[in-house]
Amino acid sequence: MNDPRSTPDPAAVTLNEAACVCVPVTDLLRRPDGPRDRQLTLGAPVTVLGRTGDHALVRAEADGYCGYVCASDTGPALVPTHRVITRLAHTYSDADIKSPERACLSFGAKVTAISETAVFIKTAWGFVPRQHVHRTEVLARDPAAVAALFEGTPYLWGGNTGTGIDCSGLVQAACLSCGIACPGDSDQQETQLGERLPADTVPQRNDLLFWKGHVALVIDENTLIHANAGHMLVSYEPIEEAVTRIETQGGGPVTAHKRLSAAG
Repeated sequence: MNDPRSTPDPAAVTLNEAACVCVPVTDLLRRPDGPRDRQLTLGAPVTVLGRTGDHALVRAEADGYCGYVCASDTGPALVPTHRVITRLAHTYSDADIKSPERACLSFGAKVTAISETAVFIKTAWGFVPRQHVHRTEVLARDPAAVAALFEGTPYLWGGNTGTGIDCSGLVQAACLSCGIACPGDSDQQETQLGERLPADTVPQRNDLLFWKGHVALVIDENTLIHANAGHMLVSYEPIEEAVTRIETQGGGPVTAHKRLSAAG
């Protein structure tokens, strides 16, 4: 059976245009008037497959996820030079941290440098502190450390940003930043990511634990981090306590323990 997250309605596919997201964040909708499934951040490359009214049907190139976004939230494809590596980053109207901020960009947002100094890069969105960005080709090495950047971020169903994120969005952000291909939803992640381990395997850093509809990233053999509706934010939690709490609250037992492969 085709998965609607990666297989668009053939009747709607009339275009095949390279584009990118041109706003700080846009919701990827199940239908033009439907619920949010995921989010895309500034500079995310997409292919516009079709248009209907004020919405465009797009495929996110990072993971193949398909959905509808406001057509005005997409623009010509660009070649980004930098990506945001902090949970959130302000852009400023001048190369001065006391100047008015112009936008707030989330982790993973991609921008193109117009010029650079030792302190800022100048972009179409304003001046971004150099401490908040890396060149796009520079990858992180530790998914757990990336996930830790989001500690305290509010839980948001379908969220993919530093202002709101869900369990699979957190794992995807951590993996993609380390060059590990990662789908957008936890059921896809359970199927496609890593090597399945026996249930009695001692967890180690960067392992993944799955429940029905939920995923968490292991920090060490006793601790995990996850975006969860129990705490309504990204939080650390002892593994044994999380397993007991989730099952007690009706989430069932752990369905898989998987070990991530190295970045490709």
